[in-house]
This record gives sequence, C-alpha cells and structure tokens, in this order.
Amino acid sequence: MSRALPFLNGLRAFEAAARHGSFAAAGAELHVSPAAVSRLVRLLEQRLGIGLFERRPNRLLLTPAGESYRIGLSGIFDELERLTEATRARAGQRVLVVGVGPSFAHHWLIPRLAAWHAHAPGIEVRVRTGGAAAAFDEGWTCGIRLGAGDWPGFVATPLIAAQLRPVCGPAMAARLSQPGRLASVPLLRVAHAEDDWSQWLAAQGLAGRIAARGPVFDFYGQAQQAAADGLGVAMGLSPYVDDALTQGRLVSPFAATVPKGHWFLIHRPGREENPAFVAFRSWILGMVGQ
Repeated sequence: MSRALPFLNGLRAFEAAARHGSFAAAGAELHVSPAAVSRLVRLLEQRLGIGLFERRPNRLLLTPAGESYRIGLSGIFDELERLTEATRARAGQRVLVVGVGPSFAHHWLIPRLAAWHAHAPGIEVRVRTGGAAAAFDEGWTCGIRLGAGDWPGFVATPLIAAQLRPVCGPAMAARLSQPGRLASVPLLRVAHAEDDWSQWLAAQGLAGRIAARGPVFDFYGQAQQAAADGLGVAMGLSPYVDDALTQGRLVSPFAATVPKGHWFLIHRPGREENPAFVAFRSWILGMVGQ
C-alpha cells in the first residue's frame, strides 16, 4: 500500500518560512529565492485546500491551520534530523555524538576536546546538550550523566566522583575564616539543586543556623561564574570547578566536601561495536585517570 505523502518540497518551504516568519529568510536557509519559497508554499496550500499564511505587506502571519501544521511538522523534521544523524553515526562509524549537560560540557568536556582531536583526529565529535534531567536521545552515541549508575537499559561506566564544596573569588575567601562566617555573605544557589547548601551545612553541624539566601541560577556554571565575579559564595560541584580552582579564578575556603553521586559514561548495549565510541571511551577513561 503506497503512502499518501504530501508535497515534500512544499513542506520544507512552509516549515522554514513558518519558523523564520519570512520567505526571504527561508529562501536563504534552503538556498533558493524568496519567490521560489512563496511559490512552493502556494502549491502546498492548493494541494491541501486550505490557507497556511496570511500574506500582509512586510509581514507573514500563520493562520490557525498553519500554526497547527507548523507545530506538527517541526517535531517531525526534528525527529528526522535526529534519525539521520544517528544513521550517519552508525553507518560511517566516524561520527561521535555525545549528550551532556551544559555545565559539564562548558567546564570539563569542551576544554579537553583539543586533546580528543589529537587522540582521534579522524573522528568527528558532536556535543549535544540537554541537561541532567533530559531523556537520552537515541541519536546520541553516548552520554555523560550524574547519578548512582542505575539506569535501566544502559551500560554505565563510572568516570568521576562528584563532590560539593563552597567556592568563591579570592577576595571573598579572605573574609571566611570559618564556615560560620557564611551567614554574612550571599550564598548562590542552583535552581535544580537547592538542597546542595543544606547538605553541606548539615555535614558541618550548621543545619538551622545558616539559611542559604542569595541569587538563584539555572546552571552550576552560572553560579560558579557569579562567585568568581565576587557576587557571593557558590556551592561548587566537581569537576565543574576543578580547572577554575587550579587556575586560581576560584578558591575553596574550606576543605570539607560532601559527596553527590558519580559521573558516568552511559550508552546503549551494542555501542561497543562502534569504533568511534570505543576510541572515546578509552580516551575519557584515560583523562579521568582510570
């Protein structure tokens, strides 16, 4: 039974125009003229029997039907892009797609990619970020995730123990002779990990005596940067803060740390046959001293 697929060139033109809100911008993306995009969209509308855009001077507005169609098509095209990328990675064996949270990518993985390229110059790496709570994308070759290592359906290899410790700029560190002095400075927090401070303070016997009050950030990296700029004291998570501590941009005013799980390299069973993954696994284990 044949598929009743719509006008595919028209779909591409419409989705790009709807996303950009402009035939000109869509044409630039698709490497055709704005008039060609407009013509393809018009043909699509004729075949569907409904208008997708309201064409006004210098403006392009989606009709209700067009908005509904755009939402569905964007998801389909996103999935098609992921599927294509996954197929290329499996077929060519020379593309590695790593899914990782933005803070880990910025503060640990990306600064070490030059070493990766020296280790495996023929393998193209693509970093995809989605946050620690994001679902594993099947287009990824592997991912790096914080937790206890118990993800059903995945093989998890431990990489780095995660430790929490207060960090700040050198000038603020000079004001903190003991943990109790934290009551006098802003304590920077991370929205998805607001219990970090309570865990560390409880371990120092300060539960109930000091409340974490201060600006809240979406990511550890943002709080870390604010701490380096003198805004307050952040709860640093290794390995995000390791390079900054080594370079002196951040200081850990107290030696005490508390554990926060482990960083794992995770992948679906069967990736062991992928040469790009095998090379990456060997490299990253070497980088963390395993």
